[in-house]
Amino acid sequence: MSVPNVRAALAALALLLPVAAAAAGPSAVHCGKLFDARSGRMLGPHTILVRDGRIDSLVSGGNASVQGVEDIDLRDRVCLPGWTDLHVHLGSQSSPQSYSEGFRLDPVDYAFRAVGYAEKTLLAGFTSVRDLGGEVAPHLRDAINQGLVRGPRIFAAGKSIATTGGHADPSNGYNSMLSHLMGPPGPTEGVINSADDARQAVRQRYKDGSDVIKITATGGVLSYARSGDAPQFTEDEVRAVVETARDYGYRVAAHAHGTEGMLRAVEAGVTSIEHGTHMTDEVMRLMKQRGTWYVPTIHAGRFVADKAKEDGYFPEIVRPKAAAIGAQIQETFARAWRAGVPIAFGTDMGVGPHGDNAREFLYMVEAGMPAAEALQAATVHAAEVLGVDDQGVIAPGRRADIIALAADPLEDIQAVLDVRFVMKDGEVFLGPGTR
Repeated sequence: MSVPNVRAALAALALLLPVAAAAAGPSAVHCGKLFDARSGRMLGPHTILVRDGRIDSLVSGGNASVQGVEDIDLRDRVCLPGWTDLHVHLGSQSSPQSYSEGFRLDPVDYAFRAVGYAEKTLLAGFTSVRDLGGEVAPHLRDAINQGLVRGPRIFAAGKSIATTGGHADPSNGYNSMLSHLMGPPGPTEGVINSADDARQAVRQRYKDGSDVIKITATGGVLSYARSGDAPQFTEDEVRAVVETARDYGYRVAAHAHGTEGMLRAVEAGVTSIEHGTHMTDEVMRLMKQRGTWYVPTIHAGRFVADKAKEDGYFPEIVRPKAAAIGAQIQETFARAWRAGVPIAFGTDMGVGPHGDNAREFLYMVEAGMPAAEALQAATVHAAEVLGVDDQGVIAPGRRADIIALAADPLEDIQAVLDVRFVMKDGEVFLGPGTR
């Protein structure tokens, strides 16, 4: 994907869109209730003083008077730390045309679409995301950071690292003429076939400005290939990825549906397993021993299982994988939670429609997780997975990422679908009374 084309698209879009949020001056946010993400408890009224994009102080009682600041009245609302979705793809969104669009659309088209997807995600209450695969994401991240467009804070993987013919090999499904013209993709394009290739691919992601490394340790559901769960990296290859990533300060997320691929990834030291469909008791024990996080993406599983029932939505090579694998993820999540596997929040949004991320909370609770733990998965636990200590809780010194709901999600988890206020880094993107 052409970097200049992506940057040009985002710059052009910035000239067309009014993106300014409310001025980020000092403010006092008066909350009717406040979710303490560290303890998982819902507290009573509090006032949050925000200065320079950070939380300056926190005062019990929602009526604290502070001179010289803007008052934001959320006394009839429930305040929480901004949520983090650890698995999104902001450069795309599933549709029956997804497989043909790759041959028809330019990078500029994907960049323009991504801007809208990013804003939907932010306004749904997600102030941070980890984008796990897509060349648009690093440039979208930079445009958001520069204030050119509206969106969440992005931790971008850039191109996922795959093996030849594996999930995330960009040439899967190409006919022989196209394959001959383009040549086999290599480490620069994120496709590896040896430990040396693996090291080069990580270094290329460093050169490209990625924030995290993503590997496709097994087959996948939506790739144009037969296997959805076979291991696709040797032990040496995945270990080379992890060791090289560690040299550069990167954490590694491993897409994995099959058992053997998960075992290899966890043994090698990845930070998180994504999806984890065929996770066995052995894998769960190993993840607990190693402190490996599980990011389940139930929403994506349910979405693809539903769409597999529709004629023509997926290519026929994909349809049986979507039907078989997608339907299992929620049950795997339930078993993993009961077993005590560390769990953090992620949706694989881009498979489902952007902005619908909060439905994952409903599915987690439906599977047996208490609402408070589901909210912690998207706040303090997500921050642990990212390796950051400045977000995920509402406390002095942390980023002023604050959202508010119309009702208490600990009493009714459906409340997460009704976000009424969004502040990121002290800037208000969705104000009281906007909806």
